[in-house]
Amino acid sequence: MKDEAPKKSGGWSRVSKHLAAWDRSALLALVKDLYAAAAENRDFIQARCHAGGDGGDMLESYRNRIVEQFFPKRGFGKLKLAEARKAIRDYRKATGNLAGTAELLMTYVENGAQFTHQYGDIDERFYNSVESVLSELADLLKGEGRELYPQFSERLADVEQLTNGIGWGFHDFVADVVAQLKNDVETLHDHEGIAAIRELHATLVKDYKTDEPNTPA
Repeated sequence: MKDEAPKKSGGWSRVSKHLAAWDRSALLALVKDLYAAAAENRDFIQARCHAGGDGGDMLESYRNRIVEQFFPKRGFGKLKLAEARKAIRDYRKATGNLAGTAELLMTYVENGAQFTHQYGDIDERFYNSVESVLSELADLLKGEGRELYPQFSERLADVEQLTNGIGWGFHDFVADVVAQLKNDVETLHDHEGIAAIRELHATLVKDYKTDEPNTPA
């Protein structure tokens, strides 16, 4: 019988109990140490502090982390795609900002499309990653962020055009997603419009019946 591996002590439950007993100055000192420890920590803390704003400099910081993997200021992109995708996750976790998240997803897709357009066919891992991010963006734009679609429709069309002729089925995938997203959003708007008309009609009928004079018996 194999010896069972010892359970690790600690975890968030234990840590949170310790932190609950700390005063404000001690907590601030801890946050300051974390802020100074790593650039990712600084980005996360600043993004959380500005979560209610329009993104601004913090959004640009996360965007740069994505672009750096494709088109760095010096040299060639290293295509550390996991790091680029982590930037998107970190931003969304820190801010919950849908518009900023959509912008970062779009940035990833645009840079991926531009990279393969500029350097030719890459590999399956690369295309799978860009396709996955495009699908995530499409889900957001036809779901909780569908009011943002008009801001991205032209850029999505540009990506479709840019990928024309790219192998690995990449262009076909992009074209299908862009077309389906447009159709889904337009269908949702049509349904919402019909529902609004029906609601208005019902209100008018109700108001008419309320204002209608009573006929003497």
